[in-house]
Amino acid sequence: MIQAIHYATGKPVAVTIADGKIAGIEPIEPAAGGAGGRLPYIGPGLVDLQINGYAGYDFNLLPIPDTLVGVVIRKLWGEGVTSSYPTVITNSPAAIAEAMRAIAGACDADPIVESGVAGIHLEGPFISPEDGVRGAHSRDFVMAPDWELFCQWQEAAGGRIKIVTLSPEWPDSAAFIRQCTEQGVLVSIGHTAASPEQIQEAVAAGAAMSTHLGNGAHLMLPRHPNYIWEQLAQDRLWSCLIADSFHLPEQVLKVVMKVKGEQALLVSDAVALSGLAPGKYTTHIGGEVVLTPEGKLHTAANEKILAGSAQMLFAGIEHLMSSGLADLAAAWDMSSIRPAKLTGMPEAAGLIAGAPADFVLFHLSEDGKIQLEETYKAGKSVYSDKGDAR
Repeated sequence: MIQAIHYATGKPVAVTIADGKIAGIEPIEPAAGGAGGRLPYIGPGLVDLQINGYAGYDFNLLPIPDTLVGVVIRKLWGEGVTSSYPTVITNSPAAIAEAMRAIAGACDADPIVESGVAGIHLEGPFISPEDGVRGAHSRDFVMAPDWELFCQWQEAAGGRIKIVTLSPEWPDSAAFIRQCTEQGVLVSIGHTAASPEQIQEAVAAGAAMSTHLGNGAHLMLPRHPNYIWEQLAQDRLWSCLIADSFHLPEQVLKVVMKVKGEQALLVSDAVALSGLAPGKYTTHIGGEVVLTPEGKLHTAANEKILAGSAQMLFAGIEHLMSSGLADLAAAWDMSSIRPAKLTGMPEAAGLIAGAPADFVLFHLSEDGKIQLEETYKAGKSVYSDKGDAR
């Protein structure tokens, strides 16, 4: 039995676990915990829909060693992440296939990896070729949606590609989107210069998400209409946000969260430098970059140009709370229950009897920082701040 403060109600509960699931969750008297207010909070395990790497390990730097995916999944427990979607970005067809085989092979070889990888997120190469919206993706490999090629990558992935980010500006994008959705693949609009009409057509065909809305966009846009307004206006689109305090100003976060409500999500979109010490680094995509003590990652040549995200979901939750944009319950749900719900994961049930026992125990410091105490995956403690990570 685990005694903790429920993250959403703020009231003490006792949680029992059996066979990898929550067997029961019952209210208790505050005095029953013995430690009173020193009980940790309990919240559902975090679900990251977009992560490119962590702690120096990169899902896009080939060849991917056999142990890399397993190392990342285990290290993510220390960030409260119990399920994630390793993200493979724009590259040559052969390179994408190689990355898919490597991730799939790691899942097949290690049950822990299999349980932690909820799916693979393919971000590109079916995105806009235009500068600005393309971001750091290589123009050399950007192409129109190709169903036959996608099926080859899906075979290499063992059917694990669950999310595809594309731009619907390409001719016949709607047909590709319909094929994906019919196969249970979530289509997300991102890195796009699509017209409002093309976005409308994509949503009608089944597109259901916006990838890091507000980022991967032109510096200058028509006042209206434009592809950001249109994605906000589409009720069927869920919106992913990078809330690290660097990628989006608070005004944008507030507007998207107001408009989308329960369909607003947090993602880290973290690159391999996340989790590393501040300093100068050389990367295979961005070249010379600087990771500041505050967690901002920018090019060495210009501190105003971001070189990716280096903050994890805890940072996004903390920023939403400290800026007054969300309370703990809402910010936590944006990083756990909501992404699980969108992607059809059983973890969407949250903290109720019968749900998977994927949860974390944590404290909040006086300045609103999350201090992780323990992470549970399928009812087993897999990380502890005492240093006994499994």
